[in-house]
Amino acid sequence: MENVVDIVSALAEPIVETHHFELVDVEFVHEGKSWYLRLYIDKPGGITIDECALVSDELSEKLDDIDPDPIPQAYFLEVSSPGAERPLKKEADYERAVDHYVHVSLYQKMNGEKAFEGTLTAVNADELGLKINLKGRMKNLVIPRKNVAKARLAIKF
Repeated sequence: MENVVDIVSALAEPIVETHHFELVDVEFVHEGKSWYLRLYIDKPGGITIDECALVSDELSEKLDDIDPDPIPQAYFLEVSSPGAERPLKKEADYERAVDHYVHVSLYQKMNGEKAFEGTLTAVNADELGLKINLKGRMKNLVIPRKNVAKARLAIKF
């Protein structure tokens, strides 16, 4: 049986594409006593509240039409922008992030650290290239992709 994220992604993708938006991520999470179905959408120049509401309304109709209901428990549907620190999930996200400042979290320590921030300089199937500031000196770092737990755009302070 498909899980909720897969079902919702399949329903949302055509809706989002019709409006020339990008489906960045879908998550179905339990927080406190409530369940949340969250969709993150974007487009060049950013997404508006009205555009989020449009996708929310259209997706809600599609979800209501499915029988049996793929989400039997009560939940809150949230559609929003991924924000300035959007996650890098798809290969296209990584490629767009080249020359941008990013935060990369690792599964295991590398050079004594489990997270790095710097400018993404290169991306391929096996590695990420990152230019980091290490104690005032710029250093090029190569991170194996299999060691990357999460990556996102970051704001440089």
